[in-house]
Amino acid sequence: MDRTTGPSVPESIGDFRALARSRLAAFERTEVPPAPGSRRAAVLLCVVERAAGALAVIVIRRAYRGRNAGQWALPGGRLDEGETPRQAAVRELHEELGLTASPGDILGELDDFPAASGFAITPIVVALTDTTALRPSPAEVHSVHLVDLARLAADDTPHWVHAEDAVRQESLRDNAPPAGEAGLLQMRLGPGMTIHAPTGALLWQFREVVLLGRAPAAARVAHFTQPEWTQE
Repeated sequence: MDRTTGPSVPESIGDFRALARSRLAAFERTEVPPAPGSRRAAVLLCVVERAAGALAVIVIRRAYRGRNAGQWALPGGRLDEGETPRQAAVRELHEELGLTASPGDILGELDDFPAASGFAITPIVVALTDTTALRPSPAEVHSVHLVDLARLAADDTPHWVHAEDAVRQESLRDNAPPAGEAGLLQMRLGPGMTIHAPTGALLWQFREVVLLGRAPAAARVAHFTQPEWTQE
């Protein structure tokens, strides 16, 4: 699936950093407040430069074992005792992909997402200039995918479908009728790459806020519904 129409996106890491810092600084994020027994996680929307020069965000497919086996995800995981979301996300990036993010690589945060699994997920935006150390951990990562920012920003990427059409990848229909924004979100990022909430919701908000500059009130995601099978 190629980009059809959509807005222009930054073409260099430097330009992306400047744009993302500015827009995230102005973004009034919402937080899920701490509560007894609550579980916290953090993920990274990690922007890198592809070999061909275009900028892309890293999306992974989880290893086919354990929780969320084979599902689309962003690098990240649960917070260890005493960790902040930023510390946890940076640690998980290194453990899962072998990449290192410094404090200067972190550009800001988006809204916490209250996942149906019971985790409150904090999405953190980073930009890396060096990915030569990329080494996916086979215990945690089945495959690594680079989604061009232009594809993410394209007009035909977000789709809203009826609940019965938000199904696993192998059962997706190309002709599923649209449901309007009261339906479930699909981020259609390429052949065999359709992503639902929660990961799809985080990618959608990144697109709306960072790439498109939407106002916070028009880009909230806490109410987005997850298909039941993403909660396994």
